Amino acid sequence: MKKIIVACTFLIGYSVFSFTPKDSISAFTFHRLEMMEDFDCDACGCSASGGSMGFSSMLNNNFIGVRYFKQNYTSRDGIFANSPWIDENFNTIQAWARIPVTEKIQISALIPYHFHERQLTAGSENIEGLGDITIMGLYKLYETKSDSAVFTHKVNIGAGIKIPTGKFTEANNLGTVNQSFQLGTGSWDYSVVSEYVINRKDLGLNTTLNYIFKTENSKNYQYGDQFNYASTLFYLFDLKTIQLVPQAGIAGEVYQTNKQHGLDLPNTAGDILFGKFGIEAGKDKFSIGINAMLPIKQNLSNGNMEANYRWSINLNYTL
Repeated sequence: MKKIIVACTFLIGYSVFSFTPKDSISAFTFHRLEMMEDFDCDACGCSASGGSMGFSSMLNNNFIGVRYFKQNYTSRDGIFANSPWIDENFNTIQAWARIPVTEKIQISALIPYHFHERQLTAGSENIEGLGDITIMGLYKLYETKSDSAVFTHKVNIGAGIKIPTGKFTEANNLGTVNQSFQLGTGSWDYSVVSEYVINRKDLGLNTTLNYIFKTENSKNYQYGDQFNYASTLFYLFDLKTIQLVPQAGIAGEVYQTNKQHGLDLPNTAGDILFGKFGIEAGKDKFSIGINAMLPIKQNLSNGNMEANYRWSINLNYTL
């Protein structure tokens, strides 16, 4: 984990200091492309309310909107090798926004509402309610300023806090592999984030990194820290009546071991690599986006849980 973080930090640092400033980006989309990939939650160490579905729109720098996303998993109904596999569906509706404070500072917020369902051998189980609210501050550290750019570059950094507004029910973790079947973690969690965007005309690449520090909740349960990374290639088609931005890339998540009463819990760490693709369309002050993610490689809970797919749809209004 330390090697991964050091390598990614070096990549971001190199991107800031090794390129010659040229020009600020022109036209609509690409100077609007902001952070970030995943802060809200994770797949195997929280309330499964975000994953790497993303934290922003490709078309709207400052916006308010609503987003729905779905995640599907299969996991063992029990802790034994012969425990049967069950189907789990995590559904979330989010109110989300990015609000400018100054030219370089933005405040972002996520307010999720979850309705999750799983088919246990003893019958179906459902939970529904408000999730953990996330608030984040973002700062534009560097942006190309010259008007003669061949390439333009931008670096953002930020930090955030997740408030334990979602209910954590200890009984939901008993005898099950997927410890994420919750509305919230029950803990105050903190994040540091970074983003690097490089563009050449209508083609761009967005790379994001973030690390989430998770704390112990009132039930003496602590989800493991989480590291997320993503890189997305995108292209702007600026048509007469609408703007289209198709995108494709990869996203990964690495989870540390969960703890209870300070002791490590077996089979709670994991990692996963996704392929991701989607498209956004914008007209006037409105935009709509559709995204999907499919696993390329995964090792969740020592092979006792598998992510099958994630997809989302969002509607935004530009401020």
